[in-house]
Amino acid sequence: MPDLPALDAAVADCFACPRLVEWREDVAVTKRASFRDWTYWGRPVPGFGPGDARIGILGLAPAAHGGNRTGRIFTGDRSGDVLFAALHRAGLANQPTSVSRDDGLTLTDTRIFAAVRCAPPDNKPTPGERDTCAPWLHRELELIRPTLRVVVALGGFAWNAFWPALRHVYGVRVSPRPAFGHGAHWTGGSEVPTLLGCYHVSQQNTFTGRLTPAMLDEVLSRAIDLAADS
Repeated sequence: MPDLPALDAAVADCFACPRLVEWREDVAVTKRASFRDWTYWGRPVPGFGPGDARIGILGLAPAAHGGNRTGRIFTGDRSGDVLFAALHRAGLANQPTSVSRDDGLTLTDTRIFAAVRCAPPDNKPTPGERDTCAPWLHRELELIRPTLRVVVALGGFAWNAFWPALRHVYGVRVSPRPAFGHGAHWTGGSEVPTLLGCYHVSQQNTFTGRLTPAMLDEVLSRAIDLAADS
């Protein structure tokens, strides 16, 4: 079993999904005008955070001009602005901003990763791309399994990606699967991580007030309490 740095390096060198490879590389060349001076990462984006984390935060996929640009998940976009500010308020990050891989950000007891590791067109991976990418999530969960106690799923896509991973890594099959919702809670006992649902920190949700800072703070506070109690 490779360690996390080896896994992260392998993730970043993946070319398994032709559509995603073409998209991520095209975005890295055409760029956004406001980032024309950046050298885009343009590759799959590994997880971020310590290997002994008790809390996992599972997202959908990197943003075209966020993680696909900076090389770090949720870094350099509005979604990350919201997430890292909340992690800082919760005491899980040493600073409230995340703008580049070398900005000094560190996480405490928390690791962030995505169900799909490449930026997808329109933020919508296909079912086939999701399934092709799933082994990366499975391997990451296997490596942090000894300490992982809680997974916060950001959105329904991440929530649905958790169940096959749970079966693969922990040998637990859940049927029927609980429906996603903000504040949804599933627990399978002391041997598997608890799953919490949270609306995604997307601009669509935060700008409309569907997800407020207080709502996000409440989910993270609950995750901290659950991780401490298990």
